[in-house]
Formats: sequence, structure tokens, C-alpha cells
Amino acid sequence: MTDGITLPARKPARPHFSSGPCAKPPGYSPEKLNVESLGRSHRAKIGKTRLAYCIDLMREVLQLPDTHRIGIVPGSDTGAFEMAMWTMLGARGVTTLAWESFGEGWVTDAAKQLKLDPTVIRADYGQLPDLTQVDWSTDVLFTWNGTTSGVRVPNADFIPDDREGLTFADSTSAVFAYDIDWSKIDVATFSWQKVLGGEGGHGVLILGPRAVERLETYTPAWPLPKVFRLVSKGKLAEGVFKGETINTPSMLAVEDAIFALEWAKGLGGLEGLKARSDANAAALGKIVAERDWLGHLAPDEASRSKTSVCLTVEGADADFIKKFAALLEKQDAAYDVAGYRDAPAGLRIWCGATVDAADIEALGPWLDWAYATVKAEQAVA
Repeated sequence: MTDGITLPARKPARPHFSSGPCAKPPGYSPEKLNVESLGRSHRAKIGKTRLAYCIDLMREVLQLPDTHRIGIVPGSDTGAFEMAMWTMLGARGVTTLAWESFGEGWVTDAAKQLKLDPTVIRADYGQLPDLTQVDWSTDVLFTWNGTTSGVRVPNADFIPDDREGLTFADSTSAVFAYDIDWSKIDVATFSWQKVLGGEGGHGVLILGPRAVERLETYTPAWPLPKVFRLVSKGKLAEGVFKGETINTPSMLAVEDAIFALEWAKGLGGLEGLKARSDANAAALGKIVAERDWLGHLAPDEASRSKTSVCLTVEGADADFIKKFAALLEKQDAAYDVAGYRDAPAGLRIWCGATVDAADIEALGPWLDWAYATVKAEQAVA
């Protein structure tokens, strides 16, 4: 008993519900990693072989066409997206779409750092902006899945085939969870720490043919730091997309990503990952539907995230949520479920493929317990 409120009988076996870094794949342990490349140069044959293998696995699991290159770059998703912005923007007008904090970050970069005077199309947390307003003669920046708002684009149908500008899709909590029409995407970025449950610090940059053309025909007006340079003597630095990284990667993080990708292949690849994420989101949706004090921050199911699911809590402010999340963590029932600091006060439950549906199901009674406990404390106060 806790303050007269009974603790639930069963805890989630793995109470890791953080939206980044996310839960490791089921069955993971560091002892299972291949460590032959550790302590060796990443430019030695073994290092380049493992980096290339990681790239090949990502291509296979993502079902990425041969038209698109894929490279491992520094700085996690943020580094990858800013690398794309700094090297390719400025050739034409820019439109930025923002419906959560990371999208707003790209607005800040484009407007205040690169000083490009972008057209900004915004929506409040929980909503998508009017995508019909986009001028496709401009380069367009958007987050495929807003990690901090629980809102995603339903698909790529809003992107025209005959666009003049490039599409830049921050896809870090979307890849490995949704079908992505790669013909509509010129630049995509992500990090391993989301749906793969990998380690942070490394980003992945995907370039379509139109992005490569931009890189080879346009030179930005501003200087580029070494870690952003993708072109040498007017040509794409192809080695970056074959495992010859710009700077030294963590081979331990690479091996960790390889473990997750091999696990994904064992599930049946992308279809298996999508099925797990869908099942998790459905399990959480059932919990929400059964409780009148819980709701979805994103009311439209078509644009509601199936990975970073953001929830509203009736009558909750930031202090309420802080106490709520702390209670669950103290009981080892759920870790890191408070909503993002810039988002409306609420909960955020990761439902990506590395989470087990049984653990989502076990979470429901614990949410009830934490809610009742905080409400009881407020009543006494």
C-alpha cells in the first residue's frame, strides 16, 4: 500500500519508455556485441568493413533504393540535419514547417544562423499545419514524426513529384516505423538511438540524386567546418557513403547498431518493425480509451505518431507531471515518461519496435496508481 492506494501486482519487465535514447532491442546485452573492431583504426580493413556492413544493413532494412546514398556522420540526427542545411540551403528560397520543438530548431537555424529569411508555416502542438500552403519551388524542411508533439505526416502524398526545391525530412523517430516513399525525399536524417534503440552521437544522412546534384553544383556563401564537408573538388565525397567517415566514429556504437539491425532482420525487416510499433501504439491507445483522465495530444489518428506517443493528463501542470513520472521511476515501473520540456504538460510513451507490447499493457495500472497518488497528495495539501 502507498498512502492507502494499492500498488499494481505486475510491473513492465522492461520499463524503458524514453523517447531517446530508447529501449534496447529485446535480448540485448553488451556481451553479445562483436568487438573485434574495437581498438583498431576505423580506416583499417576491419573498421571499414564493419562500417560498410552497417550501411548495407540500414539500406536493406529501410528498403532504400539504389538511387539514394546513405552515410554515417557525426553529431546524431542534429548533426546530420544541420550538415544538410549548411551544405545545400541558400540556392533558392526556403520553407520551414514547424509543429514541435525540433522543427522550431530548424526554423531558428535557417532564420537566425543562416539568415535565409525562410517562409515559416507553423501549427500548435498536437496539430499539423496546412500542407497545401507549401511552395514547392522552395527547399522545404520538415520533421516526418514530431518526437515532442506526437504528430506525424500521414504519408508523402503532399510532396509533388515535379517539385523544384529539395525536401529535407528530419526522420529520426520515423524511419524503421513507417513506409517512406523515398522518391519524394531528397534528404533524410536520423540517429540510431530512436527506433533501433542504438547509442547516441552518430547521425545518418540519406541523399537522393537531386541532393547530390545540388551539392555538386552549388557552393554556399558561408564557410563550412570540416565535419560538414561532403564535396571534394566539386564532386561528392563518395567515400563517406561507403563507410569512410569524415571523423573517427565509435566502433562500439557501430557494433551496437549492427546488433539492432540484425535483430530487425530477424523480425522480417521493416515489416516486422512496423508490426511491433503498431501493436505497441494500439496497446497504449486501448489504455487511453479506457480512462477519461487520459487523452492524446494529437487528436487526429491519421497524423498521430505510432512511436513517440504524447498524452494529455486531465488537470495536470508541469509540477503534477514531474511528481507523476518520479513516482513511476522510484517504483521501477516506468522510466522517462514525462513529456518534453517545451511541450504542453503531459506524458510521452515510446512505442517503437524495441518496446514489448506486454510492457505497454502492464503500464496501464501503474498510470492509474501514479495519477491517484498525486491527486491524493494534492487533496491533502
